Amino acid sequence: MNILRFAGWDLIFIQVPGVLILALGGIVLAAMIWHYFFRRAQQSASVRYSDLSLVKTGRLSFRRRFRFLVFVLRLLAVACLFVAMARPQIGNQQRDTETEGVDIMMTLDISPSMAAEDFAPHNRLYVAKEEIHKFINRRTSDRIGLVVFAKTAFTQCPLTLDYSVLKSFLDQVDFGQAGDGTAIGLALASATNRLRGSDAKSKVIILLTDGVNNVTEIDPVTAANIAKAMGVKVYTIGAGKPGNVIYPKFDPLFQSRRNYLPSEIDEEVLQQIADITGGKYFRARSEAELEQVYTEIDAMEKTEIKVHEYMQYDELFFQWLLIGFILLLAELLLSQTYFRKIP
Repeated sequence: MNILRFAGWDLIFIQVPGVLILALGGIVLAAMIWHYFFRRAQQSASVRYSDLSLVKTGRLSFRRRFRFLVFVLRLLAVACLFVAMARPQIGNQQRDTETEGVDIMMTLDISPSMAAEDFAPHNRLYVAKEEIHKFINRRTSDRIGLVVFAKTAFTQCPLTLDYSVLKSFLDQVDFGQAGDGTAIGLALASATNRLRGSDAKSKVIILLTDGVNNVTEIDPVTAANIAKAMGVKVYTIGAGKPGNVIYPKFDPLFQSRRNYLPSEIDEEVLQQIADITGGKYFRARSEAELEQVYTEIDAMEKTEIKVHEYMQYDELFFQWLLIGFILLLAELLLSQTYFRKIP
């Protein structure tokens, strides 16, 4: 941002310095004095004639017609000198931005139960991916990664600031990539391991699942204690409507069927994980609720941004002074040569 300064005042604040007022007043006063003496000179030089018809037919010469330019040059020269006295400066505003980012591991359940159609017209996995997309779009300077899990867990995308790459990997997530099961503990441990070397101000895991841990390799509570020891906060989300919901099923003859099965979410374990790590548990029973959950988490985990601003000024005094002297010199030369008046 460029800011013009006169006499130590920045014009961006709409405050006019006293010296600038004096300069403008001087210009107006000089114009008034010139007008007064010009009119007076015309009146004092008047002579009465009985017949002015001969004078009216005469033409003014070029010198006589444009002799007023001499005074205009003097007026501009004085104005430039007054502006130079006001010490004009041009300022360049610069900013240094420091961010204390948040490292976030999105942890997504891709087990077959995520195909339930209680988030109609789409299934749970489709809606979850869409909401994670929106969450990523709201972040600006945080590293975000993605872990997916079912029977096993793996890192789909490591921590990155390249959100376009992250969203591309998210789009590739689908059923069948991690087997059939729900390894909540293993997924939590994998995401925590990805944050092990992080030096971010805040380290966060957002874990979404619709089931109960049925893989005994790592217990979810044990994984939560590991996350707590490493300073990782875990937000857990249970996705799905309570009661019986529609689950699509494909038989060997590639004919789809729909079964009504109970929705089972281990809310007690998810709440315990959040409590141990200082996070929070959410229940999302619809697409709108899931959107609200990610919006709330986004509001709680804000990145702190510090902005340092400073101004660097360049003096314009010499330029205005030089222009004033050039105009004054031009006025003197023209008044003594081409536009010289003979008494």
